[in-house]
Amino acid sequence: MIRLFRVDHRLLHGQVAFSWTKAICADCILVANDHAATDRLTMTTLRLAKPQGTKLVIKTIDDSIKALNSGVTDKYNLLVVVGDIDDAKKVCDAYPGVTSINLGGCKNHEGARPVSQAVFLDPKQEEQLSELKARGIEIEIRQVPTEKKEIY
Repeated sequence: MIRLFRVDHRLLHGQVAFSWTKAICADCILVANDHAATDRLTMTTLRLAKPQGTKLVIKTIDDSIKALNSGVTDKYNLLVVVGDIDDAKKVCDAYPGVTSINLGGCKNHEGARPVSQAVFLDPKQEEQLSELKARGIEIEIRQVPTEKKEIY
């Protein structure tokens, strides 16, 4: 069961690995990211960042969707982390089990506007999020679980 579906360009780091994992009682972290799943150095770095006692799975977006749809992840309290809004939309389009998206970190780039201190969105990303909201998926902005939930 997905306990948290997070968009964070940094993927797995202190805030995610410790604050969120503990707050949602996650026993497995799924990093769904094409680059991370194919780059040895990134994989090693992510493995070092995971909390002790928590399973870490790193898969491509397509393989993550297959795993979620197969039911193999249902036995876990799952934290899913993707790197950007495009990947979040791909997962949500292919897997109906996502009911809420946590925007934790979307880096600043050309054409993006600040939505919060750590979330910058361009018009395409805002349109993608609007489509997801129209389907009933909650979009929240929160870096750490102790912050007040801000609905986008």
